[in-house]
Amino acid sequence: MSQPLVELPPTLRVERVGKVAVLTLARPEKRNALSDETVLGIERFFAQLPEDVASVVIAADGEHFCAGLDLAEMAERDTLGGIRHSRMWHRVFEQIEFGPVPVIAALKGAVIGGGLELAAATHIRVAERSTFYALPEGMRGLFVGGGGSVRIPRLIGVARMADLMLTGRRYDAEQGAAVGLSQYVVDDGAGLDLAIELATRIADNAAQTNYAIIQALPRIAEANPREGYVMESMMAAIAQGTDDAKQRMQAFLDGRAQKVTDR
Repeated sequence: MSQPLVELPPTLRVERVGKVAVLTLARPEKRNALSDETVLGIERFFAQLPEDVASVVIAADGEHFCAGLDLAEMAERDTLGGIRHSRMWHRVFEQIEFGPVPVIAALKGAVIGGGLELAAATHIRVAERSTFYALPEGMRGLFVGGGGSVRIPRLIGVARMADLMLTGRRYDAEQGAAVGLSQYVVDDGAGLDLAIELATRIADNAAQTNYAIIQALPRIAEANPREGYVMESMMAAIAQGTDDAKQRMQAFLDGRAQKVTDR
């Protein structure tokens, strides 16, 4: 890994692996709980992402990915102050979900509360077997405020999210994968390596296709079918009309590109 890309708070660290940027939550003594300084640092990282970065991995120091909002920093806010704080999280996590490049999360240990909201904003999630998921806000008199009520039901459904919040239920790594919280489950210690491997593979895709997948695909999925079909046609035409796509297709036709096989 090379030198850091951008000035960040001490709770974050960023390094390069080829065309991949690895952003690490670096507060293991607090189970990587998210302070405002950390959340705003994440925003700064994505706002200043160099053009030659083609994908991002979000990882974590220590045994846990993220234990959520740092409750020690919770200030007594009036209603408007609470709304503004929540909207700040929304603004930052939207930079992950609808930013310039695909983002992979390397999960382990606690992925709870705001940590699950952060993970849900990424596009691919790799969970080590130590991973466990929970939404304990109900037991603390709180409600999710980092976009969880929008993103998490899209992954697991409203009923499962309500169960997590009402009962304090936990999902382990296998259960989480079964309901849609992650796409991969790996042995402990292997999550970051696989996340970087996937991010490297993704970085080799055509940039216009990666962009269309993270920008257009979620919007098409939420549109009514008639609008969705039109958006799909437009994105397909834009992608295949680029010089890069034409070169890649010609390489395939000439037998110079790898074919999809069953192995």
